[in-house]
Amino acid sequence: MLCAIVLLLVSACTSSPPTVSTPPPATAPGQPKPYRVYGTWYKPLSDAQGFSQQGVASWYGRKFHGRKTSSGEVYDMYAMTAAHKTLPLGTWVRVRRLDTNRDVVVRVNDRGPFVHGRIIDLSYSAAKELAIVGPGTARVEIVALGKRRETASGDAYVPMDYYSGAFTFQVGAFANRDNAERLRTRLQQRFTNAHVTPYDRGDAVFYRVRVGRCDDLASAEEYERSLANSGYPDAFIVAE
Repeated sequence: MLCAIVLLLVSACTSSPPTVSTPPPATAPGQPKPYRVYGTWYKPLSDAQGFSQQGVASWYGRKFHGRKTSSGEVYDMYAMTAAHKTLPLGTWVRVRRLDTNRDVVVRVNDRGPFVHGRIIDLSYSAAKELAIVGPGTARVEIVALGKRRETASGDAYVPMDYYSGAFTFQVGAFANRDNAERLRTRLQQRFTNAHVTPYDRGDAVFYRVRVGRCDDLASAEEYERSLANSGYPDAFIVAE
């Protein structure tokens, strides 16, 4: 299930930072957390149902190929994905080029584009389908479809449920597995589901130490606060 709270690592194309900084928007318990880029705060939507938008699409490619996206996935320029500033990560959207009516369906797995006037950054393959690679940009309409499910009659899309899923909590990450195991041993004395998850970055393997499990976002945020109060202020929520 693609409903994730992650550290938002901005990897899409950017422009010069604005000079005005605004305070973070208020966030109710259980809502996705806002993030700031170049002094501007963005508040991700909790629900993509009924979302549509028109504006300029751009694309990003080889420079970012193989880098981690905001969702934690590795960016693949040949996959049908996109970056959007506020749609829930994991949402499938239909992108229609307004002057040609050509369209593609892509999955939002990154944040951006942080360039004035642009609403979506497409992967190389998605941009190629819309013939945007050459000109670099085009006016489009995007319509949120939801989460994709395969059925006997073809793909179907259902609204994203941002608030439920399998959430766990990352407390640390180590290049040395022995260090990860030592932390896991300490954690399992106080927390349930302490485990080590290897992550191959390509040039190195890291060992992520995680604990706990919650089935809804509100409970996950409460658990995250309890970890901070127990001496692990850098622990954060991830979706499994």
